[in-house]
Amino acid sequence: MDIATLFGIVAGAALIIMGISGLTKDFKMFWDISSIFIVVGGSFASTMISFSLKEVVGLVGSIIAVFKKERVKMVDEVEAIVALAPIARKSMQDLEKALDTIKNPFLRDGLQMVIDGYNPDEIRDILTTRIENRTLRERAEANVLRTMGKYSPAFGMIGTLIGLVVMLYGMATISTQGKDPMEVLGKGMGAAIITTFYGSIMANLVFNPMAVKFEARIERRNILQAMLIEGILLIQARKHPLIVREKLNSFLRPRDWRRPEEKK
Repeated sequence: MDIATLFGIVAGAALIIMGISGLTKDFKMFWDISSIFIVVGGSFASTMISFSLKEVVGLVGSIIAVFKKERVKMVDEVEAIVALAPIARKSMQDLEKALDTIKNPFLRDGLQMVIDGYNPDEIRDILTTRIENRTLRERAEANVLRTMGKYSPAFGMIGTLIGLVVMLYGMATISTQGKDPMEVLGKGMGAAIITTFYGSIMANLVFNPMAVKFEARIERRNILQAMLIEGILLIQARKHPLIVREKLNSFLRPRDWRRPEEKK
């Protein structure tokens, strides 16, 4: 579980509730099931029109992925590649035996190409193409989240317009029912605006932040796999482990650099 995502949503909701409590103790006025149906249902329907059914269904997986903690650490991958360097310098047969110990499928596939005799240009081209196509797929998933964030405020405004229409038509019957015009106007305006409130919350606390986080993870994965490509090619060239480490350290923050004596 990614604690930052969960904490952000909970903290955001809590702060909004605290802000409301400073103005009123009557929280019932902020609950309207019809407004929720308009915002959530309308946003989902528009997203269905914008994308294929498969892409919209994949929205659930994208949301779940945002809540999952990233398990791959670049420092660990660097150590794994450096550990393979002396094995590759010894023989390709020993490297092939070590493949079963490699957990990262991208790294394992690249090393298998080295063992199978692919030249460096072919390996770089194949693996780079994989990165590009994965990026396109994952950005399409992030775009579904961003589209939901774009439509939510719009349907919040639509709900507000619906509420205003109902309110104004209702005011025409006030004189016959003997109600206070200002009371009717205040309640009607509040009910109308609450839909915009829901739309803004859904967009700015849920969908848009999730899309940003999803895209940030795509970029981090791209950097990781670019590093793996360099490591694979260094192993193919049978470079010394120290050279491999120094080259791959270029992808890390300086505070994450490890020297041979710092290995744990």
